[in-house]
Amino acid sequence: MDTPKDTARCAAIVGPQGSGKTTLLKALIARAGAAAPNLDASTEAKAFNMSTEPNIAACDFLSEPWTFIDCPGSAELFPASLPAMAAADIVIVVAEPNAERAASLGGYFRYLDDHNIPHVLFVNRIDEAQTRVRDVLEALQGFSDRPLVLRQAPIRDGDKIVGAVDLVSERAWRYREGEQSELIEIPDGARERESEAREVMLDAVADFDDNLMEQILEDKTPPSSEIYDLMAQELREDVVVPVLLGSAAHGNGVTRLFKLLRHESPFVAATAKRRGLNGAGTSASVIRTIHAPHTGKISVMRVWQGGVKNGDAIDGSRINGLLALNGDKREKVDAAAPGAVAGVARMDNLNAGDFVIDGKVNPGDANAGAAAPVFSLAIRPKNEKDDVKLSTALQKLAEEDPSLIAERRQETGELLLRGQGDVHLRLASAKLKNQYNVEIDASTPRPSYRETIRAAVDHHARHKKQSGGHGQFADIKVKIKPISRGAGFDFDEAIHGGSVPKQFIPAVESGVKDGLTEGPLGFPVVDVAVTLYDGQHHPVDSNEMSFKLAGRQAMREALPECDPVLLEPIYKTEIHTPSEHTSKVHGVVSARRGQILGFDAREGWPGWDTVSAMMPEQGLSDLIIELRSLSQGAATFDSGFDHYQELFGKDADKIVNARKAEKQAG
Repeated sequence: MDTPKDTARCAAIVGPQGSGKTTLLKALIARAGAAAPNLDASTEAKAFNMSTEPNIAACDFLSEPWTFIDCPGSAELFPASLPAMAAADIVIVVAEPNAERAASLGGYFRYLDDHNIPHVLFVNRIDEAQTRVRDVLEALQGFSDRPLVLRQAPIRDGDKIVGAVDLVSERAWRYREGEQSELIEIPDGARERESEAREVMLDAVADFDDNLMEQILEDKTPPSSEIYDLMAQELREDVVVPVLLGSAAHGNGVTRLFKLLRHESPFVAATAKRRGLNGAGTSASVIRTIHAPHTGKISVMRVWQGGVKNGDAIDGSRINGLLALNGDKREKVDAAAPGAVAGVARMDNLNAGDFVIDGKVNPGDANAGAAAPVFSLAIRPKNEKDDVKLSTALQKLAEEDPSLIAERRQETGELLLRGQGDVHLRLASAKLKNQYNVEIDASTPRPSYRETIRAAVDHHARHKKQSGGHGQFADIKVKIKPISRGAGFDFDEAIHGGSVPKQFIPAVESGVKDGLTEGPLGFPVVDVAVTLYDGQHHPVDSNEMSFKLAGRQAMREALPECDPVLLEPIYKTEIHTPSEHTSKVHGVVSARRGQILGFDAREGWPGWDTVSAMMPEQGLSDLIIELRSLSQGAATFDSGFDHYQELFGKDADKIVNARKAEKQAG
């Protein structure tokens, strides 16, 4: 049985950028009497002035060990929070006291609710609140399946919140700058508000306990200890979300939060059971991968049962570099007890998402911290000699951050770096330069335009070359016609009398295919059928190469006469947005030449809609930037190629002219 004295617990701190997560972490560590570690110490974090990766910090509070994982708040780095939340015993969700920012927490609530992870909501900067607490909670409740249960009633002095009443003990506290709050009598002006809030709290808790419901119906007041125990049970079972108030920057409400964590958080055995590991002897899971200078690969793991020590074997490889992690410090240790978060150095067979059970690696979900990419850049090394270095560096970045994808796009030949937004990819570019000494040039990827034909023609092509000795000769007649959209390419022959010998017919087809790689508009030609029906050959000068060149020549000469037309790639797109922004999303889709198919409530996401549309690929390039801008960073989208569509007029002319200019320049 776990006890508070011998088992480390882990809390993840999450929330949108600017909510004060890192400030809260520092306040918690200060309240524990420990020195704050160096957080956000990387070159990238300093340059971007924000958390760019999860920060791990450790301290003891009342002789109990705690590990905190402070997750980056940028919407583009949200996937980094997922493995941390999954590994934590409890998650602290940090919110601003602003109802208009409620949607920015929707993704966190959805993940926590879906995975039954106990969590507490801390409304930060409460002293700056311009909105009533009840209005903030009402807005947030729209994004949470679990009831948000206010545990404190605010005490106001005029329009400013200066303290809080604990709704269970009914004791009042006045905030003090940088110190623990002062115990005071409940002000007369707060008594009525406190009584109403307490009744609401008890009703919410009683929804999950028949005994408490009976006492309330009989107008009995249960003892505070009974209410605390019941609330702790309901938090651990993830049926309610307690809500606390405070201001991390001023140290207000921090002690109350730490006491809730200490008395009500689950222990590691319960979290291991939630992860399906309660039957294993010795177990741990890898939260993330770090590639550190001088140290090499570090696998950050949460130890669930049995402990881990130097000398232990994992799939036959011995641990010889166990590390305690605290900010930017990595201290060598001999062992890590159950509940601890530790680093294992130079264990190449471990990857993020893996489980280690009784010394054996059980591959987990390597994409646990991934999300479908919504933004791409075409990249290339500034120094052509860095091709191999770039490939190796991208592989390591993808190990650290599974939501980064590097892939070669066959349609355009470009190397694409794909991720969650402009900031995400600029951060990756900075890491390539700072950590791997590889600088890149980046540009907007080219859409995979195609062209096709709308008219059929017959064409006669002759390739003849004489330069002494054997020459080259091939004469062909072909019929070229359009075929149905998406059919691609079809080649046939109707040769009679051996005018083109059978051994040369495949060469004609090969040449025709070559001639379709770039049509008169500058793009690959599709949905074309070509029939070879006549020709001539020379018994000495004809060969495969001659007929291949004739096939290519036929396409280049004939296609301009076939009424060529540009084809634009169209993607079926689903945009997920808080309902209050749905009308704005419609405007964005229309402005990008998209066709709205309809919209409906997003399944399983209260307060959200899904807008379905057909979008040209060009309109997707920076769509995520505009969507996040109009939705407090909450909206996102999924898309997949659906079909090609003819494009005419000024839009087509602009694309064709840009392609011609690109060819002339390159």
